[in-house]
Order: sequence, then C-alpha cells, then structure tokens
Amino acid sequence: MRIGVPREIKVLEGRVGLIPAAVADLVVRGHTVLLETGAGILSGYRDDDYRAVGADILPDAAAVYGDAELILKVKEPLASELALLRPEHLLFCYLHLAANPHLLIALRDIGLTAVAFETVEESGGRLPLLAPMSDIAGRLATQIGMNLLYHPNGGKGILLGGLPAAERGSVVILGAGVVGHSAAIVAAALGAQVTVFDLRRERLEQVRALGNNVTGLHPFAATLEEAVVNADLLIGAVLVTGERAPHLVSADTVRKMGNGSVIVDVSVDQGGCIETTRPTDYSKPTFVWEGIVHCAVTNMPGAVPRSASQALSAALLPYVFKLTQDKWWEHPALYAGINLSHGEVVNPHIKTLL
Repeated sequence: MRIGVPREIKVLEGRVGLIPAAVADLVVRGHTVLLETGAGILSGYRDDDYRAVGADILPDAAAVYGDAELILKVKEPLASELALLRPEHLLFCYLHLAANPHLLIALRDIGLTAVAFETVEESGGRLPLLAPMSDIAGRLATQIGMNLLYHPNGGKGILLGGLPAAERGSVVILGAGVVGHSAAIVAAALGAQVTVFDLRRERLEQVRALGNNVTGLHPFAATLEEAVVNADLLIGAVLVTGERAPHLVSADTVRKMGNGSVIVDVSVDQGGCIETTRPTDYSKPTFVWEGIVHCAVTNMPGAVPRSASQALSAALLPYVFKLTQDKWWEHPALYAGINLSHGEVVNPHIKTLL
C-alpha cells in the first residue's frame, strides 16, 4: 500500500505520524511510505533519516495526498488539507468529530473513509491509540498548571507542593482515566493536595495508591462544587468515547474560584468538561475569565513532539499493518474506529450531530 505522511500544519504542532523506525518496518513489508519534506523535523527526524530507511520524500502536501492511498497524520485535517482529500482516500488520524460538526460534514461530502484514532477500541473499552497521548497530556496538564500558578503568569503566586511553613496547593482532577491518573501522578509527586473525582471505585483505588496526599471521591454535585471552588488548579480529564464531553463544572462555580486560580481542560478536544472552556492553541494558550486563568490547548502533546511521536508510532504501527490488509474492517477495534465509510457516517455517537 502507498502510505502518505504529510507535515502537520496545526499551529505549533510538531508531531509526525510515523518515526523512521516505524517507516522501516513498513518498507520491509513491501509498503511504500511517502513523506512530505520536513514532516519529522520538529520531532528531531531529518528527511535523510527517512530516506535511509526507504521512505520517498515528496516536495509538498499536494504530492503526498496525490499519490497516497492511506493518509496517516496526527491531527484532524484543516481547510487546505480538505481540498487535497479524495473519495478513495483512507484517512487515519485524530478527528474528535463530536466537537467539530463542520469537519464531519466536510469529510462526509468528500465521500472518503475515515478511521479516528480516538475511537479505535479494544475489548474492555481500552483505547490504545488515545492512551499514549492522554498519558502525555495528563502529565503536561499538571506541569503547565503549576507554571501558570506563578504570579508573573497571572496565577495566585503559590508553589504547588508547598514547603515548610507554607501551605500545599490544592489540585482537583475531574476523571481518573489515563489523563486524570497521569495528572495525579505528577501532582502527587510535587507534594500537592490532590483530589480526584470519578464514578468508578477501582479507579479511585488506583489514584489513592499514589500517596497519602491523594484522595479519590465520587462526584456528588455538592462535594464536587466545594472542591472546585477551593482548588488552586482544576484539571478537566473527562472522556466519553466518541461523544462530546459533559459539562461537570458550571460557569457559576468557576466564578466562585479565587482570582489567579488555574483551569487546564484536557477534555477540550471533545468540547471540554468545564462550561467556561474554549479551544486555544500554543500561539496563545491561555485566556482569563472572571480572574481565572484557563488553558485549553487542543493539541497539548504537540509541545513534546519527540516523545509524543515515538509513543504514538509505537501504538499506531500494529494497526497500520492491519489497515494495509484486505478486509481490515473485520478487525473489531478498527471497525469501532470507523467514523465514516465512503462518505456515510457510521459511528453511532457521531451520527447524532447530523
């Protein structure tokens, strides 16, 4: 199969769909990998690194899209990329269509088949292509939030972990999935007082095991509101596979938080779980609403492209192998990942947007 890897054009997005080692494994199996020149530069991979393992380097995106059957990228296609997509393309990337009905309609009108990384689902609800980026996003959420709490960045001016004679900061995390658990790991290690809310008892047990400074709670409305109001750092980490994230925190509750408090809503890709969230990018990652600093970057792992591209390629490669085979759609996890098939919207959660 002819596999196209274009350069990512989202603002300050440095990831690449396949690192050279992954390309080598595809080439040795007889596949042709077409890489847009410079696609791996921000992840630390030169065109010559790809040439050395057998990739064909093409001069621009039009050449890649024009010659490839499978388009493998990281983030959703933007307007200039939509113009290059054709009905015969198989698109494989993060799409997050539940929060982007305009993109859904555009892809439907093109008539292609699209498999979204975030809805590829193995047994037990495991999301193997979302998990590595969720792990990174959770860790970054705490690190970014910690820095935004510094006074020069508009925050309260507190050291999140505290120190002798100074209080620890309070971190509240909504959701104890991969994002929330990873955020809690970092917050707990910093020494903050960490409260994690989730519906599932087994996940609350897992976060409690991180340390005596971590509490896991059921999200009763009154308990959740009290914790949020008193939080120095609030992290949104709620995911309902394929669906728009529910709003768990209202604007009225956010308004009650102390000036200089920080919100990092990782759920923004699926619409955000905090009412005051709106999407941002790394060119202007934050905004202030009623004195509360918000960060809601829609491609958070793009800040660490080297690490993210390595982790993503490792997760992707087994599924790319399957996509290059006949009747790939008979694989249950990939079947679950199909959002559109030849222009027909087939994912049941996405259908509700039309």
